[in-house]
Amino acid sequence: MSNITAVRGFKDILPEESGKWQHVEKIARQVFANYGIHEIKIPLLEKTELFKRGIGETTDIVEKEMYTFLDRGDEYLTLRPEATASVIRAYLEHNMYKVDPITKLFTIGPMFRRERPQKGRFRQFHQINVEFIGQKDPRVDSELIFMLAHFLSTTGLTNLKLEINSLGCPECRPSFRENIKNFLNDREGRLCPDCKRRLETNPLRIFDCKNDSCQESIAEAPSILEYICSDCGDHFESVKRYLELLGVEYTINTRMVRGLDYYTQTAFEIITESLGSQNAIAGGGRYDGLTRILGGPDIPGIGFAIGLERLISLVPGRDEDFIQFPHLFIAALGQKAQEFSFPLCNALRKAGIRTEMDFSDRSLKSQMKRSDKLNCLNTLIIGEREIDEGKAPLRNMATKEQNSIDIQSIEGIIQTLINLKQ
Repeated sequence: MSNITAVRGFKDILPEESGKWQHVEKIARQVFANYGIHEIKIPLLEKTELFKRGIGETTDIVEKEMYTFLDRGDEYLTLRPEATASVIRAYLEHNMYKVDPITKLFTIGPMFRRERPQKGRFRQFHQINVEFIGQKDPRVDSELIFMLAHFLSTTGLTNLKLEINSLGCPECRPSFRENIKNFLNDREGRLCPDCKRRLETNPLRIFDCKNDSCQESIAEAPSILEYICSDCGDHFESVKRYLELLGVEYTINTRMVRGLDYYTQTAFEIITESLGSQNAIAGGGRYDGLTRILGGPDIPGIGFAIGLERLISLVPGRDEDFIQFPHLFIAALGQKAQEFSFPLCNALRKAGIRTEMDFSDRSLKSQMKRSDKLNCLNTLIIGEREIDEGKAPLRNMATKEQNSIDIQSIEGIIQTLINLKQ
């Protein structure tokens, strides 16, 4: 019988990797707290209708990529493929807009899409999502983008590029959609099968296609900025002005449409050249009609998602640089030392000192090897004589320097060594 392995496209995050994940998530929480953003935890499973209505039935996500099944109660459920629809569902369901008309939320967790696994892309992947709900002001758009850039730079990322665009609104976008359709009708033969279908259902999705022939077909297509109404144009000009005021550099990419139907007006991506064709680390935009689509009052909103796998692959430093190794190993020699060291070990842990010991009562040489293997910073050697005298040798495992210390003072001594190292 063969061993059971993980499902294709689903990846284990091993202990030696998780330190870098924790590091990035800690920075996210610190930065978001400075901007008054509160965490919300949303379910992995939602009613399928939420994503059909929220994301759009003609998007690739809904048509081809969702993990959907019929529950025992004859209700269709879906593993969430993205977070914004779920956050807005929770926002409406719990009447959060009645408590505070301006709401800032973030969530961190896994999403699920059944697409072809490739470098930096999995069927279970993780995202950081931030949503600013309740304000239409273009300063909100600029502030959100500024905060995103601030967060990414704080994790150590460099050489990033911000691309922005305006997607118009329900009033002006239909005109652009019709012109794109007319433009591509003469080039239909050069489109891939998916884009031929999109030409009838949602021609703007063709801008998302990575097929070379499709990209060539839209190369000379008109720009959406030529069709947006005066309100959308004014909003976009203000967003650009406030970005400049905040010192954020940007490039206008008129081909950017994003992959979800709920976006309106401002759209943006932060990209890098380090990831090949799938070069976006983060992206988002304004979704002013989403609350209404999901059955609530008409409340504006804007947000972004960061792909954690891609982000972490770019964070400088080796995985082992982020592991928290033990501060202290207690090498207890003999039954009396074992009995003495067991409560001491756990008292030190309770005091915030990462401490390990070996319960097998092996030789000093074996226990020192164990301390080395765990990458412990210091080792306290305790035997019967050390207990009787109240003093024991403390060895620095890096320098091999050894000093006799008062056992009762071990907590303060290790705490001092930790502070010196920091």
